[in-house]
Amino acid sequence: QVQLVESGGGSAQAGGSLRLSCAVSGRLVTTPIMGWFRQAPGKEREFVAAIDWIGSNTVYADSVKGRFTISRDSAKNTLYLLLNILKPEDTAVYSCAARATAVMTTSPNQYHYWGQGTRVTVSS
Repeated sequence: QVQLVESGGGSAQAGGSLRLSCAVSGRLVTTPIMGWFRQAPGKEREFVAAIDWIGSNTVYADSVKGRFTISRDSAKNTLYLLLNILKPEDTAVYSCAARATAVMTTSPNQYHYWGQGTRVTVSS
């Protein structure tokens, strides 16, 4: 079993920055694909970004491209999401997820393990 624990959420003003972390532990310490998703109140969960843990290939949603950066520290078994130039519409609960196979995907249904989420609130 893989355990994912997010941290780093909080409140920020529009134009500000936050960094989210996701600590990965468990039987399968490094999984091939890891991603960030978010869910705003009253909306469905949406893809934010994903990274190939081995090769560092990345994919971003158009809404965050150029503002958010996904990265990982293999030595620390930690996934990161740097949120820059925040907008009020970025307000959501952000969750990290791990996929046990090496095919990059943006569909949340294709991820096998999930963290509990961390809340990000952006005020205007």
